[in-house]
Amino acid sequence: MKQEILKEIRSNGFSFHQLSVRYPELYLLKNIPQDPEYHGEGDVYNHTEMVCEKLLVLPKWKGLEKGEQELLFLAAAFHDIGKISCTKQEDGKWISPKHTIIGEKVFRRMVYRNAELFGLTFHQREMTAKLIRYHGLPVWFWTKERTEFDLLKAAESIPLRLLYLLSKADIQGRIAKEPGQLEEQVELFADYAKELGIWKKPYAFANPYTKYQYFHKEDLWHDAALYDDTEFDVILMSGLPLAGKDSWINRHGMGMPVISLDRIRGQLGVPPTKNSGRVVQTAMEQARTLLRQKKSFIWNATNIIQETRQKLVELFAGYGARVHIQYLEVPYQELLSRNQKRERYIPEPVLEDMIRKLELPTPWEAYEVTIVSPENTGD
Repeated sequence: MKQEILKEIRSNGFSFHQLSVRYPELYLLKNIPQDPEYHGEGDVYNHTEMVCEKLLVLPKWKGLEKGEQELLFLAAAFHDIGKISCTKQEDGKWISPKHTIIGEKVFRRMVYRNAELFGLTFHQREMTAKLIRYHGLPVWFWTKERTEFDLLKAAESIPLRLLYLLSKADIQGRIAKEPGQLEEQVELFADYAKELGIWKKPYAFANPYTKYQYFHKEDLWHDAALYDDTEFDVILMSGLPLAGKDSWINRHGMGMPVISLDRIRGQLGVPPTKNSGRVVQTAMEQARTLLRQKKSFIWNATNIIQETRQKLVELFAGYGARVHIQYLEVPYQELLSRNQKRERYIPEPVLEDMIRKLELPTPWEAYEVTIVSPENTGD
């Protein structure tokens, strides 16, 4: 697949203005207001253009690989895309709560639905989405009680050395009353990331069990080495409807019992769009029976929301299971095509709403997380 937007970024000399002409989503940043105390330069469009310009003159910019430059510029161009939908006035000030979280989802959905226009691989899309998600981390990480926790979590998804450059450009690409203090915090982030050994790669935990426990238990030191006392495996499927979860289970399920919410829904006569309380309750009863017997099984459902996955992961792990999240994805047009042929057709507004809510599993969520994307079939 052609890398259309990355090709345009380089051919246009890394010009944010030229990019916004080709991709009108960026033009929508115009007239989105910001708090003048931190953004005296004006609206989000002005700020973003300044960020992109500052990125190009950072001392470490020239030392980056070609692909890293393109992805970092792409992340800078879209880093505040979430502000379009969440900016509001409160107590006389303009605020944009959770714009990084929203921005990650907006960018992912945009690229997923317009794959031919953007031309990004799955890896490129997710790298950019996570840079958008975490671009504010270097400024506020030090306010947390466990200062290293969010750094280690972010390092599971992106190189912190790239996040540092994005955040540095974000601070310099504005007119703020106290820019020096913000830059000091970003430098502190860099120093701490290097000290933790996660500047270029994720932290090397003692084993997968220790890694899982660190991200799910309070007050566990990241350098601990816990004894792995897990006893059996549970595979938690994840992905949009029609992504191929049933086919994957048929090929790789090794005959393990399968708790399928779709199958239970059919047995109970509950339509896909109706309340699924009875369906989940029935599935939970089946799961607890297997969990008490320490028997491996597969939980087959969409599980596209992180909170939903985490409740299930913690339940299964509480019985001594090694929980493996298996995420599957197919291209958007393939998804629509499969839906047209499906006997139990999903209304497109329902499918689009699921795409809007989608939260991809991240490496810290379970004992093991595997992604099966269009470039990585897993076969």
